[in-house]
Amino acid sequence: MDRRDLLRAVAALPLLRAALPEPAFAQTYPMRNITLIVPFPAGGQADLAARPVAMALERILGKPVIVDNRAGGGGGSVGNAAAARAEPDGYTLLMTLSSLAVLPEADRLFDRPVAYEISQFMPIARVLADPTLLAVPASAPWKTAQDFVEDAKKRPGQITYGSSGPYGTLHVAMEMFASSADIKLLHVPFRGAGPALTALLSGTVQAIAAAPGTLKPQVDDGKLRVLGNCGAQRIASFPDVPIFQELGYKDVEMYIWAGLFAQSSLPAPVASRLREAMAQVMTSPDVLKSFEASGSLVAYQDAPAFSEFVATDSARLIAAVKKIGKVE
Repeated sequence: MDRRDLLRAVAALPLLRAALPEPAFAQTYPMRNITLIVPFPAGGQADLAARPVAMALERILGKPVIVDNRAGGGGGSVGNAAAARAEPDGYTLLMTLSSLAVLPEADRLFDRPVAYEISQFMPIARVLADPTLLAVPASAPWKTAQDFVEDAKKRPGQITYGSSGPYGTLHVAMEMFASSADIKLLHVPFRGAGPALTALLSGTVQAIAAAPGTLKPQVDDGKLRVLGNCGAQRIASFPDVPIFQELGYKDVEMYIWAGLFAQSSLPAPVASRLREAMAQVMTSPDVLKSFEASGSLVAYQDAPAFSEFVATDSARLIAAVKKIGKVE
């Protein structure tokens, strides 16, 4: 076989793979380890979602599922882009957050090269969908959200808050609240929710908007206090925390959801196998117990419903980013 024939044969491999009967293809997947990229450091919502899911997928699929915390860029862009560029064969998956759709728009806002497009991804399953909560140190002088707002109005730009990076979920949530409350805060970005939480606990920053599962252990230990809930209703893990809409901040509604994605050109048999596996994962007692212990209840959606949810939520978040405008 000459070089030209060899190149033609290699180019035809994806077509031959796609042409295999679905049952036969599904039976061969997976044949090796699967990498599950988490585009944030350990300790945040995406990592909290990924680890129990990876363990359950290992049992169901019969191959190791290795969590790869690939942090970097603002709000998870490095890990998201790595997953987008990966071979669409089911061996590189992504567990990411709602900032997935926001980051390309932020790149466009700054006239930067776009790291990836959301159209490069196929939603497989939603795992969690929690409202973001405003938290401060237990030693802080603010006992309520109103205390926080009143102090911020007296000292514009002086109260600091941490985030997982510019235009990440935590950043957008705090700016949405600040805009509705007509206050100005000082944004301090980090590489993920875990480092931002560490900064809050150490006194480097004074506030954070994060998921219940990220905050609950620190609240239970008496280290943090939660002042407000960005969701549309109160939640079981923090039943006494008021939602911001109850407090008069009608424009504040923000969720930090976590979901499993693959590449948009993933062969249909592999996508079907992953969806079937995730349906089992999300009813696994170990997974349910793990999420419940962290204060985040399962919010499972299969691919069709999850795709619709992503489209609706992304449109709202992109509008919020455009309202925020350019920030460094």
